[in-house]
Amino acid sequence: MTATVQVQPDAPAEAERRRRLAPSGGADLAFRALLRTAGAVVLAIMAIVGLFLAGRAGEAVSQAGPDFVTTQNWEPDSHNFGIAAVLVGTFLIALVAISLAVPLATGMALFISEYATGGLQRFLIGLVDLMAAVPSVVYGLWGVNWLQPNIVGLSRWLATYCSWIPFLRVDGYDPGDPLSPQTVFTSSSFIAGVVVALMITPIVSSIMREVFSQAPLGEREGAYALGGTRWGMIRTVVLPFGRGGMIGGTMLGLGRAMGETIAIYMIISPVFVIQPHLLQNGASSISSLIALKYGSASPFGTSALMAAGFALFLVTLAVNFLASMVIARSRSGAQSEV
Repeated sequence: MTATVQVQPDAPAEAERRRRLAPSGGADLAFRALLRTAGAVVLAIMAIVGLFLAGRAGEAVSQAGPDFVTTQNWEPDSHNFGIAAVLVGTFLIALVAISLAVPLATGMALFISEYATGGLQRFLIGLVDLMAAVPSVVYGLWGVNWLQPNIVGLSRWLATYCSWIPFLRVDGYDPGDPLSPQTVFTSSSFIAGVVVALMITPIVSSIMREVFSQAPLGEREGAYALGGTRWGMIRTVVLPFGRGGMIGGTMLGLGRAMGETIAIYMIISPVFVIQPHLLQNGASSISSLIALKYGSASPFGTSALMAAGFALFLVTLAVNFLASMVIARSRSGAQSEV
């Protein structure tokens, strides 16, 4: 006969654990109430912003109907307007930015947390944090006056040798003509995406660096004890531990890229038609549309801009909710290969 033995937890240890978790006095209760109030205030502000945009957008949305999502033109005073072109442009610029920023931020975070030491590490941390504090208009000025003239050569090379990829093809560009104008490559989604990528890289890198630095020391030493190299330790311990932080930082950067306004406004040449060619002149985004049209908009045009802003609000919320779901399924430290 087989007997099943149940091991009861140590009573004093269990009592001590519960005592530590239980509120010990008025300070704990006040702190808990403060945190709950702060969370409720944030949710209330978000709800107020959403209700305000929805209320101001009601006139335009009721007039446009379902065509608001599928129409490319933006002529609200003639009741021919929609967000199809600017929404696609917003996604394209954000995808370019994320595609460039995530590898750069990951490498930067790994170097700072795993390779740099002492004064160099402190200097790089301060430098990255300082880059995150630079205003958007400064990045925009840099992009217009320095990056754009110097990156046209790269755009031309990509269009010449990678034109077999549909979104890298440039209409009207002849690689065999040395006198072909370079203006066809300026004010493009690619250039705007590069500028936005440099803007969001410090934020994404800071989040990843903090998560990587918290990888358990015991698992790090265990990887070395098993004969692993530094890269082997990073691959089997640090990266699996920081997976949730990497996803969260990426999604935060994506939300920032989708909402960026002034830098994109200064660089792109707005076109209200779906423009899938990243290297070609002409791009659009919802935030730059609002900045461009708000000052001269009629009352109905203002309602249409509010509708566009409400659409961007909903898309950003959807991205953040998706990020929270992904992070919940891949918590940092949940898995390790050591």
